[in-house]
Amino acid sequence: MTPVVEFRHVSKQFGAVKANQDISFSVAKGSIHGIVGENGAGKSTLMSILYGYYQADSGSIVLNGQPARIRNSQDAIRQGIGMVHQHFMLVETFTVLENIMLGVEGAMRLGASFKTAEHKLRAIASQYRLDVDPLARIEDLSVGAQQRVEILKLIYRGADILILDEPTAVLTPQEAESLFAILRLFREQGKTIILITHKLQEIMAITDRVTVMRAGMVAGEVDTAHSSREALATLMVGHEVNEYLARAPRPPGEPVLTVEGLGLTNAAGVKQLDGLSFEVRAGEIVAIAGVSGNGQTQLLEVLGGMTLPTEGQAQLLGQSLPWQGRKDADGLPAVFRQLGIAHAPEDRLREGLIKDFSVAMNCVLGHQRDAGFVRGMLLDTRAIEAHAQQLIGDFDVRPTDTGLRAAQLSGGNQQKIVLGREIASAPKLFLVGQPTRGVDIGSIEIIHRRLLALREAGIAILLVSVELEEIRTLADRVLVMCGGRITGEVGSAEFDIARIGLMMGGVTSEAVATSV
Repeated sequence: MTPVVEFRHVSKQFGAVKANQDISFSVAKGSIHGIVGENGAGKSTLMSILYGYYQADSGSIVLNGQPARIRNSQDAIRQGIGMVHQHFMLVETFTVLENIMLGVEGAMRLGASFKTAEHKLRAIASQYRLDVDPLARIEDLSVGAQQRVEILKLIYRGADILILDEPTAVLTPQEAESLFAILRLFREQGKTIILITHKLQEIMAITDRVTVMRAGMVAGEVDTAHSSREALATLMVGHEVNEYLARAPRPPGEPVLTVEGLGLTNAAGVKQLDGLSFEVRAGEIVAIAGVSGNGQTQLLEVLGGMTLPTEGQAQLLGQSLPWQGRKDADGLPAVFRQLGIAHAPEDRLREGLIKDFSVAMNCVLGHQRDAGFVRGMLLDTRAIEAHAQQLIGDFDVRPTDTGLRAAQLSGGNQQKIVLGREIASAPKLFLVGQPTRGVDIGSIEIIHRRLLALREAGIAILLVSVELEEIRTLADRVLVMCGGRITGEVGSAEFDIARIGLMMGGVTSEAVATSV
């Protein structure tokens, strides 16, 4: 097949870090090409070069047989390249239509241009089953709907080469299947898709060919039909990986967390949590399944002391969580940590790390006043450094330089710092939000083993994840949320992705039972 994109000996270095080293491979026109690799393998850097965010130190890119000069994203768009980023590039206070038109308004009279664009957008949304109201504001949309807006933006602008970075991270299984159908349709129309994902089952299901990257270099290229998940995983990390860990049967202990009638109404009067009641026992992993944006984030924030609920109560080992009598949550997370609640938040950059602090300081963030990290009135830098080195080794954080700023690490390595720090605090209750979001398969195994070890040690874990395979691996019980409510509960022996997917879409467990 004719190459539409060729990388020829592309290299890129940031200080001492060689992000890309002599990268050469091609992407066939009208194909779905997967790119996989560990965190820090150089995937995002390479795609950023293709999209014009970075310039290569050496090497070149060829588009449709011609050398291409891509100085910025506008150059990339003009040459038919579009990219959907893992973290969406949308203006939240704008409507869907305004976001899609932004930068390509195309007329002095915006009123007429808006009408034309709205008509075109509705036709595209209908054709590709990307149902989004063009006049809705982004801030009022679920994360899944925002994902569809990003894809609509590419189609609207006529991209022929589509780069998708972890596109199913916020979708239900049914929505992911719908997306795959759309990608196959794009392929039939001659468009080319470059798919970056950590989900090897997606690679096997949708791609034609795969490039595997490791340590900034190409570790291998294979036709998907002639490979397997196990072979790709081995190429990615350099050794065999156990994707499916055994979860030994373990009778749960006494209730550690008891939640009764918990509710949260925001300033706009919208109910984000609606009468939640459940419990988590010692040595038990209870997972919350659901599409992002259905109250899971708010639940962890309330239980972690970051937000005050508007109704209901919760107890930790029989002791009421101290929300009552407070006007705000200022200082409350520290109180909850002292009670034995650890919290690894979903948004590691906004709530889990300080990007401009060193790796060492981030390894003790929130715990810097603990006895082991202070000497008199000063921080004990030697103890902090030793702790950071231990955490880096235990969780395989790369690079190993504790003096680097957290912003200099890949997303997956940032995640490992947050999880390692909270696990090291020896909690009674561990609140975990999206533990392996943006994390490679080798690191996923490390994280899963750690969580299962905490379970064996009798720790109660409340896990929020959009990855149903992850929930299947880890959870003893699954609570499904939609619209701030619990729509069903499933035991590990009853786990069924189709049934859970329906409940994620708002169908109650009773209705699901009568429909199957």
